[in-house]
Amino acid sequence: MSGKRILVVEDEQAIREMIGFALRREGYHFIEAGSVAEAEDAIAEQVPDLMLVDWMLPGTSGVEFVRHTKRDELTQDVPVIMLTARTEEDDKIVGLDAGADDYVSKPFSPRELIARIRAVLRRIGSADGQLLEVGGLAMDVDSHRVTYGDSNLDLGPTEYRLLQFFMSHVDRVYSRTQLLDHVWGRSAFVEERTVDVHVLRLRKALAPYGCDKLVQTVRGAGYRFSV
Repeated sequence: MSGKRILVVEDEQAIREMIGFALRREGYHFIEAGSVAEAEDAIAEQVPDLMLVDWMLPGTSGVEFVRHTKRDELTQDVPVIMLTARTEEDDKIVGLDAGADDYVSKPFSPRELIARIRAVLRRIGSADGQLLEVGGLAMDVDSHRVTYGDSNLDLGPTEYRLLQFFMSHVDRVYSRTQLLDHVWGRSAFVEERTVDVHVLRLRKALAPYGCDKLVQTVRGAGYRFSV
């Protein structure tokens, strides 16, 4: 699970530093935000693999922020662990109903937090599948490898992310704007034409294995990945 991007939304700097130290020691990429506004900026840069969100935040509460992320197509599948000093059962239910996958009560130990993160990532990984297979093409997300039969495919980082998104959303049509949001991030200042260039490169890499036809152009709408 190391290498996953963890966004920590917590207004107390001392707690952020403690969590950041624990995450880096375990090999996670630590992204920090002291407010909802900073968290939204971080998400616009790149969608994290998991979020740790404090219940009590300045301005907008952590619960409202979680509700918002679960309504947003870009972040609705990102798992969330709430950090809360509230221990009443009703409060915990409110957090879970808002869309949180788990909660950790303050004060907590770094070991407990890391264990909860691993458990949620394993659960999400087990549900979503870390091995994606479509039309003979296989992607092992954990090892970052793409294979067709016994052959390993050599993909650039953008083509890999594009293929991962396609293989995770088979048969759905996405516009160029939607692909830019999901693969490049909302803060990326690139033209829609960029999507076409990388789709062309991806098709070229898939062509020797006859998999280029999986990336289908839907005229007037965008692209679809389908057998």
